[in-house]
Amino acid sequence: MPLGTIILLIVSLLIYFGVAQRVLDKLKLSDKAALGVIAALIIGSFINIPLPRGPRIEASLNVGGALVPIILAGYLIARTTNIEKLRAAIGIIVTAAAIYLAGRFLNAEPESMFMGPIYLYPLVGGIVAYVIGRSRRSAFIAATMGILLFDVYTYLRIMIQGIPGAVIIGGGGAFDAIVIAGLLAVLLAEFIGETRERLQGGPAERGKAPALLKRLRPSSPMKTKQEEEGEKGETGENN
Repeated sequence: MPLGTIILLIVSLLIYFGVAQRVLDKLKLSDKAALGVIAALIIGSFINIPLPRGPRIEASLNVGGALVPIILAGYLIARTTNIEKLRAAIGIIVTAAAIYLAGRFLNAEPESMFMGPIYLYPLVGGIVAYVIGRSRRSAFIAATMGILLFDVYTYLRIMIQGIPGAVIIGGGGAFDAIVIAGLLAVLLAEFIGETRERLQGGPAERGKAPALLKRLRPSSPMKTKQEEEGEKGETGENN
Protein backbone atom coordinates (compact mmCIF):
# COMPACT_ATOMS: atom_id res chain seq x y z
CA MET A 1 0.00 0.00 0.00
CA PRO A 2 1.41 3.47 -0.89
CA LEU A 3 2.81 5.47 2.02
CA GLY A 4 0.43 8.37 1.35
CA THR A 5 -2.58 6.07 1.61
CA ILE A 6 -1.34 4.60 4.90
CA ILE A 7 -0.89 8.10 6.34
CA LEU A 8 -4.37 9.13 5.22
CA LEU A 9 -5.89 6.06 6.89
CA ILE A 10 -4.09 6.90 10.14
CA VAL A 11 -5.29 10.51 9.94
CA SER A 12 -8.86 9.35 9.32
CA LEU A 13 -8.72 7.29 12.53
CA LEU A 14 -7.44 10.31 14.47
CA ILE A 15 -10.29 12.39 13.06
CA TYR A 16 -12.84 9.70 13.91
CA PHE A 17 -11.69 9.61 17.53
CA GLY A 18 -11.68 13.41 17.79
CA VAL A 19 -7.91 13.85 18.18
CA ALA A 20 -7.58 16.25 15.24
CA GLN A 21 -10.55 18.49 16.10
CA ARG A 22 -8.46 21.59 16.88
CA VAL A 23 -6.57 21.39 13.58
CA LEU A 24 -9.79 20.86 11.61
CA ASP A 25 -11.34 23.91 13.28
CA LYS A 26 -8.38 26.02 12.12
CA LEU A 27 -8.76 24.63 8.61
CA LYS A 28 -12.51 25.37 8.64
CA LEU A 29 -13.35 21.71 8.05
CA SER A 30 -15.86 19.52 9.86
CA ASP A 31 -15.16 15.89 10.73
CA LYS A 32 -17.43 14.62 7.95
CA ALA A 33 -15.92 17.00 5.38
CA ALA A 34 -12.38 15.96 6.31
CA LEU A 35 -13.23 12.25 6.10
CA GLY A 36 -14.91 12.92 2.75
CA VAL A 37 -11.76 14.61 1.45
CA ILE A 38 -9.61 11.69 2.62
CA ALA A 39 -11.94 9.21 0.89
CA ALA A 40 -11.78 11.28 -2.32
CA LEU A 41 -7.97 11.39 -2.13
CA ILE A 42 -7.66 7.62 -1.71
CA ILE A 43 -10.27 6.68 -4.32
CA GLY A 44 -9.03 9.32 -6.76
CA SER A 45 -5.46 8.05 -6.47
CA PHE A 46 -6.52 5.06 -8.60
CA ILE A 47 -7.95 7.26 -11.40
CA ASN A 48 -5.73 8.82 -14.06
CA ILE A 49 -6.87 11.19 -16.81
CA PRO A 50 -4.75 11.07 -20.01
CA LEU A 51 -2.94 14.27 -20.98
CA PRO A 52 -1.44 15.41 -24.31
CA ARG A 53 1.65 13.36 -25.00
CA GLY A 54 4.56 13.37 -27.40
CA PRO A 55 6.64 10.67 -29.11
CA ARG A 56 7.62 8.02 -26.53
CA ILE A 57 6.08 10.20 -23.81
CA GLU A 58 3.15 9.11 -21.68
CA ALA A 59 1.39 11.62 -19.42
CA SER A 60 -1.70 11.65 -17.25
CA LEU A 61 -3.32 13.57 -14.39
CA ASN A 62 -4.09 11.74 -11.16
CA VAL A 63 -7.48 12.69 -9.71
CA GLY A 64 -6.59 12.02 -6.07
CA GLY A 65 -3.17 13.64 -6.18
CA ALA A 66 -4.04 16.63 -8.35
CA LEU A 67 -7.72 17.51 -8.76
CA VAL A 68 -8.81 16.83 -5.16
CA PRO A 69 -5.94 18.88 -3.62
CA ILE A 70 -6.67 21.74 -6.04
CA ILE A 71 -10.36 21.76 -5.06
CA LEU A 72 -9.45 21.61 -1.34
CA ALA A 73 -6.90 24.41 -1.75
CA GLY A 74 -9.51 26.54 -3.52
CA TYR A 75 -11.94 25.95 -0.64
CA LEU A 76 -9.34 26.99 1.93
CA ILE A 77 -8.23 30.04 -0.05
CA ALA A 78 -11.82 31.28 -0.15
CA ARG A 79 -11.83 31.25 3.66
CA THR A 80 -8.49 32.95 4.29
CA THR A 81 -7.60 36.57 4.89
CA ASN A 82 -5.88 38.67 2.23
CA ILE A 83 -2.50 38.35 3.96
CA GLU A 84 -2.94 34.56 4.09
CA LYS A 85 -3.78 34.51 0.38
CA LEU A 86 -0.59 36.46 -0.36
CA ARG A 87 1.54 34.18 1.82
CA ALA A 88 -0.01 31.09 0.23
CA ALA A 89 0.68 32.37 -3.30
CA ILE A 90 4.29 33.23 -2.47
CA GLY A 91 4.65 29.96 -0.57
CA ILE A 92 3.55 27.88 -3.58
CA ILE A 93 6.22 29.42 -5.81
CA VAL A 94 8.98 29.31 -3.19
CA THR A 95 8.14 25.72 -2.22
CA ALA A 96 8.27 24.54 -5.83
CA ALA A 97 11.57 26.39 -6.33
CA ALA A 98 13.04 24.88 -3.14
CA ILE A 99 12.14 21.36 -4.29
CA TYR A 100 13.65 22.03 -7.71
CA LEU A 101 16.90 23.30 -6.14
CA ALA A 102 17.02 20.39 -3.70
CA GLY A 103 16.75 17.92 -6.58
CA ARG A 104 19.29 19.80 -8.69
CA PHE A 105 22.02 20.19 -6.09
CA LEU A 106 21.51 16.81 -4.41
CA ASN A 107 21.37 14.82 -7.66
CA ALA A 108 17.74 13.76 -8.07
CA GLU A 109 18.57 10.07 -8.38
CA PRO A 110 17.44 7.70 -5.61
CA GLU A 111 20.74 5.79 -5.76
CA SER A 112 22.92 8.89 -5.21
CA MET A 113 20.83 10.84 -2.67
CA PHE A 114 21.35 10.49 1.08
CA MET A 115 17.56 10.46 1.43
CA GLY A 116 14.96 9.15 -1.01
CA PRO A 117 13.02 11.77 -3.02
CA ILE A 118 9.76 10.52 -1.49
CA TYR A 119 11.03 11.78 1.88
CA LEU A 120 13.35 14.62 0.88
CA TYR A 121 10.91 16.56 -1.33
CA PRO A 122 8.00 16.63 1.14
CA LEU A 123 10.41 17.41 4.01
CA VAL A 124 11.80 20.42 2.14
CA GLY A 125 8.35 21.39 0.86
CA GLY A 126 6.65 21.12 4.25
CA ILE A 127 9.28 23.18 6.09
CA VAL A 128 9.52 25.90 3.42
CA ALA A 129 5.72 26.06 3.12
CA TYR A 130 5.34 26.63 6.86
CA VAL A 131 8.08 29.29 7.00
CA ILE A 132 6.38 31.25 4.21
CA GLY A 133 2.74 30.47 4.95
CA ARG A 134 2.88 30.66 8.78
CA SER A 135 -0.82 29.90 9.34
CA ARG A 136 -2.20 26.37 9.08
CA ARG A 137 -4.28 27.08 5.97
CA SER A 138 -1.56 28.99 4.12
CA ALA A 139 1.09 26.40 5.01
CA PHE A 140 -1.09 23.53 3.81
CA ILE A 141 -1.91 25.29 0.54
CA ALA A 142 1.72 26.21 -0.10
CA ALA A 143 2.99 22.68 0.63
CA THR A 144 0.49 20.73 -1.47
CA MET A 145 0.28 23.16 -4.38
CA GLY A 146 4.04 23.74 -4.34
CA ILE A 147 4.75 20.05 -4.92
CA LEU A 148 1.99 19.90 -7.52
CA LEU A 149 3.48 22.91 -9.30
CA PHE A 150 6.85 21.15 -9.38
CA ASP A 151 5.10 18.12 -10.88
CA VAL A 152 3.56 20.31 -13.59
CA TYR A 153 6.99 21.82 -14.30
CA THR A 154 8.42 18.31 -14.73
CA TYR A 155 5.68 17.44 -17.20
CA LEU A 156 6.24 20.60 -19.26
CA ARG A 157 10.01 20.09 -19.29
CA ILE A 158 9.64 16.54 -20.56
CA MET A 159 7.20 17.65 -23.25
CA ILE A 160 9.30 20.62 -24.42
CA GLN A 161 12.62 18.77 -24.43
CA GLY A 162 11.09 15.58 -25.83
CA ILE A 163 12.55 13.39 -23.09
CA PRO A 164 11.23 9.81 -23.41
CA GLY A 165 9.40 8.65 -20.31
CA ALA A 166 6.17 8.77 -18.38
CA VAL A 167 4.83 11.29 -15.90
CA ILE A 168 1.69 11.24 -13.78
CA ILE A 169 0.90 14.67 -12.33
CA GLY A 170 -0.05 14.11 -8.71
CA GLY A 171 0.38 10.34 -9.00
CA GLY A 172 2.94 7.77 -7.93
CA GLY A 173 5.53 9.20 -5.57
CA ALA A 174 4.08 12.68 -6.04
CA PHE A 175 0.85 11.59 -4.32
CA ASP A 176 2.81 10.42 -1.28
CA ALA A 177 4.89 13.63 -1.30
CA ILE A 178 1.80 15.84 -1.44
CA VAL A 179 0.20 14.03 1.51
CA ILE A 180 3.38 14.09 3.62
CA ALA A 181 4.21 17.72 2.81
CA GLY A 182 0.70 18.97 3.55
CA LEU A 183 0.52 17.08 6.83
CA LEU A 184 4.01 18.19 7.87
CA ALA A 185 3.27 21.86 7.13
CA VAL A 186 0.05 21.76 9.18
CA LEU A 187 1.74 19.96 12.10
CA LEU A 188 4.57 22.50 12.15
CA ALA A 189 2.07 25.37 12.15
CA GLU A 190 0.07 23.70 14.93
CA PHE A 191 3.04 22.79 17.13
CA ILE A 192 5.00 26.01 16.70
CA GLY A 193 1.86 28.17 16.91
CA GLU A 194 0.74 26.43 20.10
CA THR A 195 4.24 26.75 21.60
CA ARG A 196 4.38 30.47 20.83
CA GLU A 197 0.97 31.03 22.43
CA ARG A 198 2.08 29.24 25.59
CA LEU A 199 5.34 31.19 25.77
CA GLN A 200 3.37 34.42 25.39
CA GLY A 201 1.00 33.43 28.20
CA GLY A 202 -1.93 32.50 25.97
CA PRO A 203 -3.62 33.74 22.79
CA ALA A 204 -3.13 37.39 21.85
CA GLU A 205 -5.83 39.59 23.36
CA ARG A 206 -5.31 42.80 21.43
CA GLY A 207 -8.13 43.57 19.01
CA LYS A 208 -10.33 40.68 20.12
CA ALA A 209 -13.91 41.08 21.33
CA PRO A 210 -14.45 41.01 25.14
CA ALA A 211 -16.86 38.06 24.83
CA LEU A 212 -14.21 36.06 22.95
CA LEU A 213 -11.51 36.94 25.49
CA LYS A 214 -13.77 35.77 28.31
CA ARG A 215 -13.99 32.35 26.64
CA LEU A 216 -10.26 32.24 25.92
CA ARG A 217 -9.27 32.89 29.54
CA PRO A 218 -9.17 29.68 31.57
CA SER A 219 -11.65 29.53 34.41
CA SER A 220 -10.07 28.95 37.84
CA PRO A 221 -11.90 27.34 40.76
CA MET A 222 -9.91 29.52 43.18
CA LYS A 223 -10.95 33.17 43.12
CA THR A 224 -8.46 35.89 43.92
CA LYS A 225 -8.97 38.17 46.90
CA GLN A 226 -9.67 41.16 44.64
CA GLU A 227 -12.36 39.20 42.75
CA GLU A 228 -14.06 38.20 46.02
CA GLU A 229 -14.00 41.79 47.31
CA GLY A 230 -15.40 43.00 43.99
CA GLU A 231 -18.25 40.51 44.15
CA LYS A 232 -19.03 41.52 47.78
CA GLY A 233 -19.08 45.18 46.75
CA GLU A 234 -21.48 44.47 43.93
CA THR A 235 -23.75 42.48 46.27
CA GLY A 236 -23.76 45.33 48.84
CA GLU A 237 -24.69 47.88 46.20
CA ASN A 238 -27.54 45.71 44.96
CA ASN A 239 -28.87 45.30 48.48
